Amino acid sequence: MGRMGEQLEQEKPLLSRRSKIWICAALLFLLLFSIALFLLKDSIGRTLMMGEHSELQTPRNVTIGIDALTIEDNTIRFERQRHNGPASRVDLALMWPEMRGYSLKDRQRFDDPTQTDALIFIEITQSTMSRDMSGRIAPIYSQLFDGPPAAAPYGLTAHHLRPGSGYDGEVLYTAPRSGNTDYAVRCLVDDTPRKPSIDNCQRDIHIGKDLSVLYRFSGKNLKDWQNIETAVISYINHRLGTH
Repeated sequence: MGRMGEQLEQEKPLLSRRSKIWICAALLFLLLFSIALFLLKDSIGRTLMMGEHSELQTPRNVTIGIDALTIEDNTIRFERQRHNGPASRVDLALMWPEMRGYSLKDRQRFDDPTQTDALIFIEITQSTMSRDMSGRIAPIYSQLFDGPPAAAPYGLTAHHLRPGSGYDGEVLYTAPRSGNTDYAVRCLVDDTPRKPSIDNCQRDIHIGKDLSVLYRFSGKNLKDWQNIETAVISYINHRLGTH
């Protein structure tokens, strides 16, 4: 019996029936998963390349305070903001000078940090201040000027802002405008070598009934300050309306 039992023990299958079933199921799952990856590879690759961007031009009816806007999905920076209805804020990213939203063929413009002059960022909120940046020149910024004004390129005048004022390393550029308040934009000036910023200049303006529109752009585009201002105002005005 001992020899026979030893022989039976040696002839037992290495895998039980249950183990074989589990292995077959696992192999079937891997096969189906591989087929799904193959069929969806283009879609998955597209999604990974896009990140939080969207190519869709679905119009979103957004209300900020008492102002209603219609904004396309592919211009809205963050997925959580792509919805209809009330919002406290909407962030946009637009190609400059085209003033268009995201598309896969232009993805380098959005993803390559070396293309510092390719985008304009816009932040739309309800107004919290009675004056926009131009209106704050005399009552606020002029009290913070450090030294006399200096002539700057592109018809601008540079006013350095006092260290410790909360605007360290910034310069306020101004320019007179016929029939309008003086133009004003704050730019971060860094004398130490560093990677160029895509949004080191910013300006805020009032548009609509009660909107504050803050837009940011690269200092490389400061030469286009008049065109940028006109383009931003036109872009927002064309999207204002009633829903």
